[in-house]
Amino acid sequence: MTDFNDYLTEDARLVILRELNKQTDGRLNEVLLTKALDAFGHNRSREWVRTQLRKLAELGAVRVTEIGTVMVAAITRNGVDHVERRSIIESVARPSPEI
Repeated sequence: MTDFNDYLTEDARLVILRELNKQTDGRLNEVLLTKALDAFGHNRSREWVRTQLRKLAELGAVRVTEIGTVMVAAITRNGVDHVERRSIIESVARPSPEI
């Protein structure tokens, strides 16, 4: 059984993937992702967001590029499949069905 911090982290990762999936080009920088997480009640530092982006990259859900001092994440096919409930990525909350 996972603890509440794990639950929050997995939910935040799902929020990141959903926000990326909403974008026309599938990309957002860490600053905008931090603001999106704030809107969903995940009040975290940019460094924490950077850590989550690195983890999502390890899981194959995003590609991360560093432009100067800012990280930019781009959702991958694997990440889109998770958001659209076609596959499951461990360590990321499962999306609820759309009604």
